[in-house]
Amino acid sequence: MTDTLKLLEKRRSAPPPTMMGPGPTREELTRLLALAARVPDHGKLAPWRFIVFEGEGRDRAGALCAEVFRARNPDAGEERLAAEQGRFSRAPNVIAVVSRAAPHVKIPLWEQEMSAGAVCMALTIAAVAMGFRTAWLTEWIAYDRTFLSRLGLEEHERIAGFIHIGRVDGEIEDRVRPDVAALTRWF
Repeated sequence: MTDTLKLLEKRRSAPPPTMMGPGPTREELTRLLALAARVPDHGKLAPWRFIVFEGEGRDRAGALCAEVFRARNPDAGEERLAAEQGRFSRAPNVIAVVSRAAPHVKIPLWEQEMSAGAVCMALTIAAVAMGFRTAWLTEWIAYDRTFLSRLGLEEHERIAGFIHIGRVDGEIEDRVRPDVAALTRWF
């Protein structure tokens, strides 16, 4: 079996609260982003972009998250607000993959959106290959236009995923996987 197949078999999501540092260095992050960008992209549109949250940027994003959550949920308790404040600090690094899909004369939106999803998957696989663990999440913040606008997203842009990257002690237990035979039709 090739190393690539072993890597794919090994990939599992790690709960961000179990992640610890050190996360990827700036050099490793730059390489991860370059690897993630090597995905199918009909028309060479690069219909995605990245926002990297690291260091104090995680704290600023967390403060914004708590602020928007409080405005939407004025009765929220301090414990919940603290959890929202810490949302971007659960892993050493968080990378937002932003889908920039837009109407195009030849390239359907769906193909552009799938390219952004492929970026998320390539990013998680590349990080695992470097020895890190990942979690591809969205959560409410990926759909809240106020939060997204404050992050600098344009109206047509959406979050394909927040990719949390860090290290985990020990192995991650695998989950039950789908029955591929039940999902396959041979024609």
